[in-house]
Amino acid sequence: MANIKSAKKSIKTDAKRAVANHAIRSKIKNDIKRIEAAVVKGDKDLAQAELKKFVPDIDKACSKGIVKKNTCAREKSRLNKKVKEMSK
Repeated sequence: MANIKSAKKSIKTDAKRAVANHAIRSKIKNDIKRIEAAVVKGDKDLAQAELKKFVPDIDKACSKGIVKKNTCAREKSRLNKKVKEMSK
């Protein structure tokens, strides 16, 4: 257990930040699952709508440092490719 006052405070703020980061990460994962489910179903309109909501969410997480830059780019690229192949 921390003895220094600033260390005690950082334990509290780390816990709050961890909860917030977890919420953002789970939102991104759920978005990915919804897009992939729409692709499997063959619902092009739903997949495109979900992709439009997903991109700003993952970009925001990337800018906050919750998701790494390359992970962000890779996920966007893969999902975009799946949706585009669907429309052919």
